[in-house]
Order: sequence, then structure tokens, then C-alpha cells
Amino acid sequence: MGDSASAGGRGAMPKASGGAARALPGPKAGAAKQSSKKAKPKKVPFKQWWRGQTRKKKAGMIALWAGVTVVGLILLGLIAGFAYYQSVELPDPNADYTTSTTTIYYRDGTTQLGALSVQNRTPLAYDEMPQTIKDALVAAEDRTFWTNQGISVTGMMRAAINVARGRSLQSGSTLTQQYIKSMYLTSAQTVNRKLKEIVLSVKITNSMSKEQILAGYLNTVYFGRGAYGIQAAAQAYFDIDAKDLSVQQAAVLASLLQGPALYDPADQSNLARLGARYNYVIDGMVTMGTLTQAQGDAYKDHLPDFPPLQTSQTYGGPNGFLIKMVEAELAADGFTSAEIQGGGLQVTTTFDATMQAAAISSAQSFTETAATKAKKPQDPALLHAAIASVGVDTGEVLALYGGPDYVTSSWNWATTPRMTGSTFKAFAFVAGERNGWGLDTSLAGDPIQVNGATIYNDGNEQLGQVDLLTATQKSVNTAFVDLVQRIPDGPNQVIQAAEDAGAPAQDDQSWFAGPTIPLGYASVSPLNMASAYATFANQGTHIPPHVVLEVKDANGTVVYTASPKKQQTIQADICSDLTYALQSVVDAGTGTAVRSLGYPAAGKTGTAALQGKSGVGAAWFVGFTQQISTAVMYVADPPDSPDLAGTADLNPYAPRGYSTFYGSGYPAQTWADYMKQAMKGLPKMNFPAPAHVNAGVGAAPEEEPEPTPTETSTPTVPPTTVTKPPTPTQPPTQPPTQPPTQTPTQPPTEEPTTAPPTTEPPTTNPIPPTST
Repeated sequence: MGDSASAGGRGAMPKASGGAARALPGPKAGAAKQSSKKAKPKKVPFKQWWRGQTRKKKAGMIALWAGVTVVGLILLGLIAGFAYYQSVELPDPNADYTTSTTTIYYRDGTTQLGALSVQNRTPLAYDEMPQTIKDALVAAEDRTFWTNQGISVTGMMRAAINVARGRSLQSGSTLTQQYIKSMYLTSAQTVNRKLKEIVLSVKITNSMSKEQILAGYLNTVYFGRGAYGIQAAAQAYFDIDAKDLSVQQAAVLASLLQGPALYDPADQSNLARLGARYNYVIDGMVTMGTLTQAQGDAYKDHLPDFPPLQTSQTYGGPNGFLIKMVEAELAADGFTSAEIQGGGLQVTTTFDATMQAAAISSAQSFTETAATKAKKPQDPALLHAAIASVGVDTGEVLALYGGPDYVTSSWNWATTPRMTGSTFKAFAFVAGERNGWGLDTSLAGDPIQVNGATIYNDGNEQLGQVDLLTATQKSVNTAFVDLVQRIPDGPNQVIQAAEDAGAPAQDDQSWFAGPTIPLGYASVSPLNMASAYATFANQGTHIPPHVVLEVKDANGTVVYTASPKKQQTIQADICSDLTYALQSVVDAGTGTAVRSLGYPAAGKTGTAALQGKSGVGAAWFVGFTQQISTAVMYVADPPDSPDLAGTADLNPYAPRGYSTFYGSGYPAQTWADYMKQAMKGLPKMNFPAPAHVNAGVGAAPEEEPEPTPTETSTPTVPPTTVTKPPTPTQPPTQPPTQPPTQTPTQPPTEEPTTAPPTTEPPTTNPIPPTST
């Protein structure tokens, strides 16, 4: 029973048929261990895993990661930007707007040349401002002003690109940004200043109306002439109240904001630049719909009339020209008008106080002498002497006389191009030696034909064959025209030499590339001629002339130091030969009036004939020592045509007993008088010896000597060998014994003019020949 119960009980294992035990279905032995290993898969390296992904999956994952990164950066940027926005407080528009006087010094840094102050401001309410200036200002400065949010996205992108490229930041391009920068910030081109400008522009746009921003800008912006705000500007430029401004007058004032020193209509050289900007403003008003097309067409190219410049002690006298030049150079170097006029700058210029006083004295005394001591006394106010003096190895403008009073007449004769006469032959000399000729080259000294016209020397002098050295010394017209015709593309080679030296070609008919170009119809300013001759003295290294040495800000920190580019533009050996030839002009040629200087000197006289009629249009002496290069020019006004300033005949001012106003007369004497003061205390320095470039090339063969006499015949006259034409009678070797206020006791040495005597056919057509 026990056995039976045990066998058939519930706990008994069933038996398989056939007596074998049957196993229940389930996992095999060791299955638990296998399942445990699958739950912990083997780690696969990332590279192996990444290779195993499909291209589509890879692209998707990259896009996802990039999106997450960009969103994260944007969120971080927004958080940082919001925090920065909250930290920058909007200042009181009037609290921080202060100005201080800018002081201009001579080169010693202590002697004051002038001062520029501001605070000439009369605020107006928005409704008191005429619609003309509102429309003109927006057209000139920010045509999206009424719709933008105070910032320019394109301007910000441009600034970011500049930063990435390592360049300076751009200034704010919207009117609001300009207002913010001038009112509350500085002009420092830094990222921090730019960020503040952007944030403040947005804040002001959100807290002030567009009308308030425009009114604030028009009440504070600087227009030049010491005028801050539209009311002061209207009075300074047109002598009227702002409410009376016409469309044309408003367009002019809006144009000035680009840079008052560069667009002031009182300076004749600014008129073309002002006209272009004025037309831009008029076109903008038409585009914006504030003027009709018909109105725009009627106003374009028609600047309004400008009343005489009001008297100002700032610019009074001859030094007013210097101050204006300083303003213009500072503007060109990146200083804003607000900084120049009211930024408290301390500007050290290149001008020497002693030399400037000497330039004023020499120019004014000889002008008075020439006018009052002429055969028939003339009006001194119609005769203009200009002096420009430059440091040879620095390019620094040491002294400049452009006229007696900037306020009376703002025409700066020292920066005005006029016909250069024979001073231009120096550039032909350079072109000649560059193209294979030299000091010994034999050239035509007799009248020659060019394009159907005959070229003569002064007084129709005929010299046979002359070498280049003699041609320079005696200023032989025919020889230099002959030289240019021998040079391949000669006229353009002469122009290239002039530009290389520092005499930039003018875009006018006077620079016509014909074979007569060395005779000096081409117009150059005295300042640029002084700079060009300084290049010769500096062994071919050109340094652009400049008038600012250093600028300190209101805190005394140096923010600008002049560093003009020095460039070897002419071969040094050619300059040595040219200097040697120009020394001969002073020693025994047409420039002997300056031998009294007492220093080694080289230079060239120039007497430019009026085109199409008899008379002298300009008379020059340009010369240099090893330290200083100076150009002197005389021109005259016609008494009945003020619009033709500097185009009258100089001959009425010639010394008594002489019919021609030569460069070897008053210009050379003025040069010597000034240079005696300028060179005081400087060491005597000799010029380099001539290099004799292309020595012997083109030289005239020497004549054969007479046969040796035989024993049975004794000559009564010794044989002679002639290698050059006879030297003309030498000019006076002594300088005038009287002071500048007296008529010279010796007549000026005569020199060739760029035109023939009136009894001969003209040397060239009034209009340069149309073929070479």
C-alpha cells in the first residue's frame, strides 16, 4: 500500500511509455546563462557604429545635432543680448552733449596757430523746422529713417565682416545711429562702442518718436563754420533763419553733413564735390516722393547763391588758409567734424612759425613792390603771390602763403593749379635720361617745326646745337621740344615723370600730351611743384606733402601720428644729374637772382605765356636746398572779370624799363628773400655729384683742330677748338642791392617764355595740336 500510494500519488513523476521517463518541455541546460549574455550586448566603437549607418541616417543625425547647437547658441545669444540691453541705460539727450575747444599749434607744439570752438547753437522745436530740411536730411543720410527700427541690418553685417577681416568697424549708417554716436558716444572704432550704439539706437527708437529723434539730430549736428544745429547753419551759410530755407539751400546744408571741411562752398576747390553731393540729395528727394521729377530736374546742377563769408577771427588773415588745410586733412584722416571743431583735440601741425612769418612778409612786400613800382602803378589786390615750402626728406609743409586774408577771399593760390612755364622742363629732363639721353646729348637750339607750327626761343635766339645741360641752364625751348620728339611716346613719358615726382596731372586741356608739353602749359599748384622738386632733392624718393604731425585727444592721449608713405619713384642717378643741371641755372643761367642765398641751391625759372594772345599768364621760381624745397608763383586778376581770377596778363607789373614779367625777376627774388629766413641756422650741405647717366650718348662730335703749322709757316692767330656755341652775355651776377620794397637796381635776368616774341609767328596753336 505504501508502495502503491507512493507510485500513484500526486507527487509521483509520470512514466513514459515503454517504461522510460519523459522530460517536460522547457529551456535546455545552460539557457539561463545564455539569456544573461544577450541582455548585455558587446560595446561597439563609435567609428564602427558610424560606418554601419546609412547615408540617410547620417544626414539626419547631423542636421539634428546642428539644429540643437544653433538653437542653443541663439538662446544663449538672446539671453546675453537681453542682459546687455537691460544693462545699458538711456542717457539724457542733453546731459552728455558737451564740447571743448580744439587747439592748433605750430610744429613746436606750444606756439598756437589757431583754435576751433563750438557752442553756436539755437535749438528749434520740430514744428519750427522747415519741411525742406527734414526731407533733404532724410534723403541725404537715411532714406529708410521713417520705417527702420533705428539700426541698419546691412550696416551691422558690414561691421561684422570688417571685424572678421581684421579691419576697423564702419560708422552707424542710420540717422538714429549717427545721432547716438555724436550725442553720447565717441568715434572709436571698437566692438563695445558699436554694440552700445546699436542698443541705444533701438532703445531710443522704442522710447522716442521719429519726429523727436529728427529734431534732436537737427538741433545738434555740426554743419561747419562753427554752426551746430540747423538754425545756426542757416545763418552761417545763407544769412537767413532756418524757417526760410528753400529746397536748394536745404539740400546744400544736408550735403555738408558728409564733411563740412570738404564741402564748404567758400572754398572754390570744393564746389565740384559739393555739386555732386547736392545732386545726390535732390535725386533722393525725388525717389522718396518729396519732390516731383520735374522739380528735381529743375533743381539739379543749380546750386543756390551764397552770400559773402561772414567775418570770423578764426579764419582771418593769411593763416586762415593753414587752419582750413588742417581741418581738411584731419577729415581725410578719419576725424569727424564734431571731433575737429569741438572735441578738445590738440593738433600739432608741420608749419614752422618763423618760416610762416617769413613767407607772409616776402609775399606781401614783393607784391606791393611789383604793383606800385611798375611803369604804370597797378592795384596790388589784383596781383597774387603764392609760396609753398616743403621739407625735402619729410614732406612736411613748413610754410604756405595762399593769400592775404581767407575771410576776404578764400581762394588759396598755393593750392591752385596754374600754367607752370619752364619749371615743367625738369620732368622732360627726367623722361630724357630714362630713355637713353644724357647731359651731353646734342639738341636743336634753333627754331623747329612741330605739327605745322614753329617753336622759337625767347627773343628768337638761335643757338645752333646745345647739349641738355646747357638747354636746362638757358631754358632753351627748342631743345626740350626736340628732346621730347626723340623719346618714344615722349609727351606721355614727360607726364609720367611729372606724376612720379609728385605733380599730379589735371583733368583739363592744359595737360594735352603733345611735343610742346615741356614748355609748361600744364597746370600744377605751387604746393605740388614744391613737393615734386623735393623729390629731386631727395634722390628720387617722393613723400606726399602733409600738414598734420600729431593729434592728441582731450585727455592728452596721442590718437594720430603722421606716417606718410615714402616711395622711390625716380632713379637716384637721374636726380643727381638733374640737380647738377638745376644748379647751373642758379650759378650761371636764368636763376642767378637767388645766388645771394649763401647755400648750395638748385632751381628753375618759369614764365608761362597766355594762350591765344600776348602776355604772361604765370611766372615761377621753384628751387631747393638739401633741406627745403620752395615754389613761388605769381598770377594776376583781370580788373573787370572776377570770375577769371588768376588769368590776367602779368606784364603790366613788370619792373620799369622792362616789358615782360619774368620768373627770373620778382618770383626768384621772392624765393631768395623767403629762403634766407627759412635756412637760418641750418648747416650748409652740398648736393651729390652728377652721375652722368648715358654719358656721351647723342653728343655732338668735336670739331677737328686746325692742321699743325709747318716749320716754314707761323700762324698769326692760334688755332681754336669750338665744342659748343658761344655763351650769350652773362646776366648780372649781383643780387638787387635794395630791400623788397624798392624797385630792383638790376633788371631781372631774361629767360625764355613758353611763347615766342609778339613779332614772330606763334610757337604753338592756342589749342594744343591734335596729333604728335
